[in-house]
Amino acid sequence: MTSTTTSPTPGHAHPPALDLPLVSLAMGALLLAQFLSALADNAVLIAAIAVAKNGGMPGLVPLLQEAFVLPFIVLAPFAGPLADGFSKSRVMLGANLLKLAGAIGMALGVNPLAAYGLIGIGATLYSPAKYGILAQMFAPERLVRANGMLEGSTIVAILLGVLVGGWLADHSLAMAFGGVMACYAVATAANLLIPRLPAENPHASFGPAPMVRRFWTALCTLYVNDDARFSLLGTSVFWGSGTTLRLVLFAWVPVALGLADNQTPANLMGALSVGIVAGAAIAGFWVSLAKVNRALWGGVLLGPMILVMASISHLWPAALVMAGIGVCGGLFVVPLNALLQERGHESVGAGSALAVQNFSENLTMLLFVGIYAGVRAQGVAVIPTIVGFGIVLILAVGAISAVRLARRPGAA
Repeated sequence: MTSTTTSPTPGHAHPPALDLPLVSLAMGALLLAQFLSALADNAVLIAAIAVAKNGGMPGLVPLLQEAFVLPFIVLAPFAGPLADGFSKSRVMLGANLLKLAGAIGMALGVNPLAAYGLIGIGATLYSPAKYGILAQMFAPERLVRANGMLEGSTIVAILLGVLVGGWLADHSLAMAFGGVMACYAVATAANLLIPRLPAENPHASFGPAPMVRRFWTALCTLYVNDDARFSLLGTSVFWGSGTTLRLVLFAWVPVALGLADNQTPANLMGALSVGIVAGAAIAGFWVSLAKVNRALWGGVLLGPMILVMASISHLWPAALVMAGIGVCGGLFVVPLNALLQERGHESVGAGSALAVQNFSENLTMLLFVGIYAGVRAQGVAVIPTIVGFGIVLILAVGAISAVRLARRPGAA
């Protein structure tokens, strides 16, 4: 695959990767920290949804997701430079402490939107560090597989988080919040076992105006690069649709399956997560950076699978379709993440690249969730909403695929 490689940002150093083996103490600590942090992120969302529903505020549910993703957009100019300006393992540690504070606040009765927003701030700082550190730890030939391992750990955590969170939300919110706080605390401790690698850009200044300018430069640099733009657009559509799908399930399950509990939609989210793990594993062995266009097979099938979901009325077929959506999503998103990390590490820094990615993905999430909330507020039934959702996804991924294949037909 030929690549458009941009020049590094002036004054930006790129330390060589450590070239660690995939099975190592450093990778184990990173996987453990990410697993527990992601598990808590998803369990606390289900708990927050239960708090809103128990308080007679079902309209608050879409706003919870908005409160979480808004920091990713507002703080995007600052998250990348912070990840590149300090040791990424210590940035992750501080971010987990913020998440812990948000969970404690929610447990003590702080408004769920404010508490979940604080968790979102922690996640904003955590994300570019957790993915950016991979480019420092591993050589390019191991990067897709390392991403698959991290993504697999994340998805298993999502699976357990939504399952345990759904069960606890129906039985004991106190236990749910206690488990969430314990996970964040242990994740914070695990961060101490990740090597304190040097900052990618230790001489960066942290004035707000220069950081905004650098973020804008990084965003423009990445969107000019064919590979980076492909990755940013693809992952943004995936996570925008995935976030919306999680909320759709809470409206769809009572209508299509006749079940009104919290655990059934959580279980279906778990089936989705299992599928993503499988898709990530397939991507790790079948898709390399040189053959990254193979990931498009997963992307183009997402929309049709959503359309199939609209016709289902029984639990087990629903679980199978959700797992299928997950397989397609994992196959699509994992190679695109690796591609962006490599192009970002070559140009603006992995942390800044991931901050731009978070900005793009969460802006798309905000747009998709906002449209969904607006459609539901207008009284549109959930089944037609899902059909429209599937059609939009088909058109979006189809356009991305057509442009990519026209520009890089050989990367398959």
